[in-house]
Amino acid sequence: MTRYQQIDLSRIKTISIKGRKSKVSPGDFAKVLANPRTARLEEFLDSLPKILIGSDLRSLVAEVVRSRRKGKPVIVMIGAHVIKVGLSPILIDLIQSGVITHLAMNSAAAIHDVETAMWGHTSEDVAVNLADGTFGMSRETGEFINKGLTKGFLESDEGYGEALGKKLIALHAPNRKLSILVTCLQKKIPVTVHAAIGTDIVHQQATMDGAATGEMSFRDFKVLAHSVKDLKNGGVVLNIGSAVILPEVFLKALTIARNLGFKAKGFTTANFDMIRHYRPTVNVVERPTQRYGKGYHFTGHHEIMVPLLAAMIRLHLSGKRARR
Repeated sequence: MTRYQQIDLSRIKTISIKGRKSKVSPGDFAKVLANPRTARLEEFLDSLPKILIGSDLRSLVAEVVRSRRKGKPVIVMIGAHVIKVGLSPILIDLIQSGVITHLAMNSAAAIHDVETAMWGHTSEDVAVNLADGTFGMSRETGEFINKGLTKGFLESDEGYGEALGKKLIALHAPNRKLSILVTCLQKKIPVTVHAAIGTDIVHQQATMDGAATGEMSFRDFKVLAHSVKDLKNGGVVLNIGSAVILPEVFLKALTIARNLGFKAKGFTTANFDMIRHYRPTVNVVERPTQRYGKGYHFTGHHEIMVPLLAAMIRLHLSGKRARR
């Protein structure tokens, strides 16, 4: 005989499923494309489940489009990996289409942008070059960026992103059409670069000027804060692939805006990355939107998620929106 007593279920009260509140029905299920070879983009997007992240992505896209139609900012912050996996053309198209109103990047992303524009390749083999001490010692990269920053520091009041973009244009960089820095200057929208001293390959070289790098990045921080101040009753901030630098920079820029009396509240944020990190979660998705606004998480590889997001935005802008 067991020593443990079991609860008596005979008096349990049940309800009818007909009146029960449920969150999923067949209308929300994924759809099978009749002919994948001839299916239109809107058919594919409409085939995605209207459940959880499928619904969240549709809602985010709608908010991006709504914000732009209301003249509100859409600020995109990126880490270096976004450029390394070949997504510059996607972001450039969103810039040229008037979707992105401010592009902020960490300084490693600027390196990849410059190397691609000037020499047609980037992302060196770290494991191989680290063994003999040549990792990060590309002379041309260091001289282009470090000397460009020093010149901007001494001769103008421009920031990090503007200085590099202008230099790429002045030198007629062979692949400048693939440069986010160049595109932003051409479209007259802010492009800012946010550096942490000692994190980049160009900081290893004798051409590095800490004062210039720090001041140029500080100027860009103030440019970002100027854009953030307009996040009032609308607007979107997307953090793509930056786990530390840009979530921290954004939170401080938002604090400055609010401290100066700007009502930067009621906007939407989203974090896109391969895994969830602490800082994007609290500094992008949660804290800035608490009580006012909405924050989203999207976990997946950039090379799939970003083209999907961009395609949905462009489709929505064209008036052929995927059904929510």
